[in-house]
Amino acid sequence: MIEKIMKEDKRFPYLLKEIRQAPEQLYCRGRSELLDSRCVAVVGSRKCTRYGVTVAKSIGKRLARAGVTVVSGMARGIDSAAHEGALEAGGNTIAVFGCGVDMCFPVENRGLMKRIIEKGLVISEYPLGTKPAPYTFPQRNRIISGISESTVIVEAAARSGSLITAEFAAEQSRNVYAVPGNITSGSSFGSNKLIREGVTPLILIDDILTDIGIVPAVDDEIYYDMGEDERAIYDLVKKHGEISYDDICAETCLSPARTGGIITVMEMKGIVATSMGKVFIDKITY
Repeated sequence: MIEKIMKEDKRFPYLLKEIRQAPEQLYCRGRSELLDSRCVAVVGSRKCTRYGVTVAKSIGKRLARAGVTVVSGMARGIDSAAHEGALEAGGNTIAVFGCGVDMCFPVENRGLMKRIIEKGLVISEYPLGTKPAPYTFPQRNRIISGISESTVIVEAAARSGSLITAEFAAEQSRNVYAVPGNITSGSSFGSNKLIREGVTPLILIDDILTDIGIVPAVDDEIYYDMGEDERAIYDLVKKHGEISYDDICAETCLSPARTGGIITVMEMKGIVATSMGKVFIDKITY
């Protein structure tokens, strides 16, 4: 069923009413009650790295498990990973379309769209039958940030559309975070530039929750969600209390590059922390 919710309707998101050029209506497919939930936007580039996908999915999972609805645009790459993370965690997610909610863009995301409609919500300000166009996506970005208390940019190239979302969020006086990325990666140029310009770098995922007044709970499922290499590293940290990069490489037989990448992601998840650049300290207990 497709619902049309007008701006005057009490079900219309109150945060969205506050923004400049708020949409006059929202077309909804799925659980329209999610418009009344606490939301955080997670967006980024379509052309992303494996690191970006992993981080976006981890953020989606953590937010969803804390009862926060994950908002994104269902685009390829980072957006899809954020939705997937929320769904895998059994949580809520909202996809904001730059076309009618009776259409699917990109077409290869039909399966994801179906799952979002079943478990979450798809919305658009555009009437049924509206085809995606270059101008519709920048416009929809103001809705992504407008219904969200905070916006996270995971990876963004120099001209990524997610930078437009960050601009809207800042204009709307919402929290904006950028995930630090490799300075040699074009996929992180835009997000790193945001940090240089004063946007808050996202070092721990739980910082998002803390900043909106949600006390992060210890997540007993974190350990079981780890990959094999993550778990091996975590077990070493747990065993030693703190351990150097070199000792982790020696005991796991992982390369320094592989070890560094895994630890960066684990630090983003809030599982471990670094001290003096080499030592890893356990952040969670079971």
